[in-house]
Amino acid sequence: MELKISTAFDGGNIEVIEASQADNIRLKIRPDAHSHFYQWFYFRVVAAPNTELTLHLENAGEAAYPGGWQNYAAVISYDLKSWTRTPTRFHEGVLTIQAATGPGSVYVAYFAPYTAEQHRSLVALAGQISGAEVLVLGQTLDGRDLDLIKIDRTPDRPKPKLWITARQHPGETMAEWWMEGLIERLARTDDPEVETLLQSATLFLVPNMNPDGSARGHLRTNAAGVNLNREWQAPSLHKSPEVFLVREKMQDEGIDLALDVHGDEALPYNFIAGTEGIASWSDRLADLLETFKQTYVTASDGAFQTAKGYPVNPPGKANLNICSNALAADFDCLAMTLEMPFKDDANHPDAHWGWSPERSKKLGAESVAPMLSVLPKLR
Repeated sequence: MELKISTAFDGGNIEVIEASQADNIRLKIRPDAHSHFYQWFYFRVVAAPNTELTLHLENAGEAAYPGGWQNYAAVISYDLKSWTRTPTRFHEGVLTIQAATGPGSVYVAYFAPYTAEQHRSLVALAGQISGAEVLVLGQTLDGRDLDLIKIDRTPDRPKPKLWITARQHPGETMAEWWMEGLIERLARTDDPEVETLLQSATLFLVPNMNPDGSARGHLRTNAAGVNLNREWQAPSLHKSPEVFLVREKMQDEGIDLALDVHGDEALPYNFIAGTEGIASWSDRLADLLETFKQTYVTASDGAFQTAKGYPVNPPGKANLNICSNALAADFDCLAMTLEMPFKDDANHPDAHWGWSPERSKKLGAESVAPMLSVLPKLR
């Protein structure tokens, strides 16, 4: 049976250099369109049942974050439901993945994909939550809908406005898995914490900020090759409509808390990057940030942690093109960037699964308590 490699599906990304021998398949990752960024890969290998595969990604050393390959293991699936880690080695600029076709084909990815079909199902689920409204803010450059879910149980009562955005960087699929965990919990009708949150706040959820990049198999950019998380000072409809449309809605509605959900290629921890570097940073914002983080540590049994993360920007040195910095500065609100690992949680390692969709979903569900903890002090 002839060995075949394909990417003609949502989020697919790989280029074949040479694939005549199963034990020496030579590949390279395709860069994002109009951009030099690349690291995301997702492809299918079809061959005779139980064929052992050795896959060499030969341009891995020039990827956007080569440090991300250290102690990294790719994920594979036979059913597109369960994604397990597989032996992976990074040496002299080449990422080598060992896998087998199993019953006849195997999917190989950088992290468990989150497809457009899954996104549509998630938005449909969110739309069934009491008080929810599904809105389409507009279309992306490729003509896809940009979805927003607004949940307001008591529209006649003023309440804090909480915005949660995910997947500005499309290859960071753990961010939408996190969103799925949160939305599934919000859809429950027997959860006192959820009921309190939905009675006490208005939620605005954008599960996928970058549907074009997601479909195209990009790591970091949209259809125009633009990094959306560097567009928050001056977005435009012709190159970053996703940010333009969301920011316009934020200005119409207001913001009291903003959480932007991401993944980090190199750091094997869950952490929050705050906005301490904005010129208007205050004791009020510092207290809110500390309350949120410490409550998240407790709610997640330590899966979220505060010991490891990014360096804090000096006062007045924040990059205001970044979402959380821009929103904190413009709205004087608690704004944060949540990062999850592509690799594993080093504090709670799991060699079989690594950091996974299930663990991302659990962390999303556990975000209810930290949101509740800051509600009384947001304004």
